Amino acid sequence: MNHDDLRHWSKRAADWAHDYHANLRDKPVRAPLVPGAIARQLPVSPPEVAEPMETIFADFDRIVPPGLTHWQHPRFFAYFPANASPASMLAEQLANAIAAQGMLWQTSPAVTEIEQVMVDWLRQSLGLPDGFTGTIHDSATTATLSAILTMREQALNWAGLTQGLQGQQRLRIYASDQTHSSVDKAARIAGIGQENLVKIATDASLSMVPEALTAAIAADHAAGFVPAGVVLCAGGTSVGAFDRMEECIKVAKARDLPVHVDAAWAGSAMICPEFRNLWAGVEGADSIVFNPHKWLGAQFDCAVQFLRDPGPQVKTLGLRPTYLETAGREEVVNFNEWTVPLGRRFRALKLWFTLRAYGLEGLRARIRNHVSWAQDLAVALSKLKGVEIVTQPALSLFTFALADDVATEALLTRINDDGRIYLTQTRHQGRFVIRVQVGQFDCTAQDVAMVETVVREGL
Repeated sequence: MNHDDLRHWSKRAADWAHDYHANLRDKPVRAPLVPGAIARQLPVSPPEVAEPMETIFADFDRIVPPGLTHWQHPRFFAYFPANASPASMLAEQLANAIAAQGMLWQTSPAVTEIEQVMVDWLRQSLGLPDGFTGTIHDSATTATLSAILTMREQALNWAGLTQGLQGQQRLRIYASDQTHSSVDKAARIAGIGQENLVKIATDASLSMVPEALTAAIAADHAAGFVPAGVVLCAGGTSVGAFDRMEECIKVAKARDLPVHVDAAWAGSAMICPEFRNLWAGVEGADSIVFNPHKWLGAQFDCAVQFLRDPGPQVKTLGLRPTYLETAGREEVVNFNEWTVPLGRRFRALKLWFTLRAYGLEGLRARIRNHVSWAQDLAVALSKLKGVEIVTQPALSLFTFALADDVATEALLTRINDDGRIYLTQTRHQGRFVIRVQVGQFDCTAQDVAMVETVVREGL
């Protein structure tokens, strides 16, 4: 295949993509397959000679779509969405064609500078104050890891980078019991240890109790541990919990502890001023992450981390051998020093296209619709015999259940086997519950209403 062939097949792929999205409503959201069904359709060994692209494309069309969970399906209400607006898809095609390496300013100045501007556009869009800057990661998991590595090094006066962790004082990180598993993973990978991630109790609103945070920090000081930082939750994955930002940040700052806020899903909603009360006080944090790929229409992967002061993170993650220096340009930003990977994709391009193609008002309208439709759906489900709304809508996320776990799990199986919608589960206060999260870029009120239909028929 050469570049002339690419021109032809790119057009074919664009036509295929149009038809794929146009017909998604006619497909089951989740593939009705058993493990191994796709792998068995592939040869056990790679080809020795080149195959015609016509054959390759035909095999793709025959094997791949029937084996997918269709994340762009307008009736995908599971997990959190990984949205792909048409503008974002177009930008990704161009980024793939360019195939730029954005590790340094000099390796692709446009990649670095557009990223800088897009981060600031988003800062303004979310109502964060001047002074915050930031960078783009692949996912919130990596951004949170970066923040916790920075907490570790600040607590150890950067000795961990050179001396390792053996013989160092035992560090502690604090987060609520609603925190995402990525925080646990970061504590593991950073060498802090999952046992040293202290889960703070939450109140009836599922918010971290500031007094409990104060007590935990004091107890650890007394026991000889070294508190290193606090992670706060703004829209937890399980049921959408929000910590009380202002109060908890005040506790942390009184003890000179850095604060990282995980707003991976809910951060996108903060482009709507009326929702910002949910994270009031967030401007006091040192690090904030949200994923435009979840609810803002940007193609996966795209996580934005805002930093009050990038210096500590750059000092933690930065490493500049001679072959990575930019001669005569020491003042430029090299984003590889802000993140874990050296190599970096041109992720900012899809933000530029998406923000311009829909505008903030267009994106706000979608989010407002999703929140309103989710609230209406919760009311509709609550009227079904035997259905209990367990957690009320947090933005566009809520949970429901039947009388017992066995019945609830059986209902979820029937719902997903039906194929018209896709929901997933969590455990809340020990109870098996079904999550509903409205956030697909192209979903309609009718798509959301289908949830009530499928649940009612499945009872």
